[in-house]
Amino acid sequence: MTSRIWLAERALAKARAVGPVLGIETGTATASLGLVDHGQIRAQLNRELPTHCSGLPDAVAELLRAAALTIPDLAAFAVGLGPGSFTGLRVGLSYAKGLAAASGKPLVGVPSLDAIAMAGAEQGADGGIICPVLDGRHGEVYAALYRRSGDALEKLSDDRALPAAQLDLLVADPVLFIGGPAALDATRRMASVDGSSRAVPYGELRGVMVAVAGALALSQGGYQASAALEPRYVGSREIPINSALENRR
Repeated sequence: MTSRIWLAERALAKARAVGPVLGIETGTATASLGLVDHGQIRAQLNRELPTHCSGLPDAVAELLRAAALTIPDLAAFAVGLGPGSFTGLRVGLSYAKGLAAASGKPLVGVPSLDAIAMAGAEQGADGGIICPVLDGRHGEVYAALYRRSGDALEKLSDDRALPAAQLDLLVADPVLFIGGPAALDATRRMASVDGSSRAVPYGELRGVMVAVAGALALSQGGYQASAALEPRYVGSREIPINSALENRR
């Protein structure tokens, strides 16, 4: 499968006619929120919450206060659909659907690995392979493969779950991993083979990139009705080495 994803700078430029969009990403223990407005990043907030259910409304209220905005001021909402934490994704999506329904504003669903890829892709070389990574539970990670092409990304594989120890087997080429501890470990293992793979953290930009992708979708009219949005759950399966790239050289 392939799809095209604009890098953040280009996406913001394309969405500069769109007013404030709130991005919500709850696929990990740390809720990540972001706000973009007319092509500019306005605010962000990242917080590890005891439970997303109890802490998310207060975190959103804090972010909006920092930007001197209220819910009625927003043009739309965007939410990360996963993969990620089963409970975190459902809570985040349910909360975002509630905000959209109460305000009458659109809600855009954004694949979480696309948002992570956007967060660090500008550090990758043109034509290079990029692998965003979300640390999961029980020693697993969620990952996908992308290739940078100018100011966009071409998605080369479906989202997948695999043991963290096998992450470096997903691709034999030099790769830019974007993620947390598992991405760093995979880079260390690949360093003994190719010497040129590296990792960058996705840091605090997950929620911001969800908002960026949401604003872009809104500007292009490419979003589903909020009632149709569902979390993207990914199960484990065997990962053939380099399989996503075999036919794309």
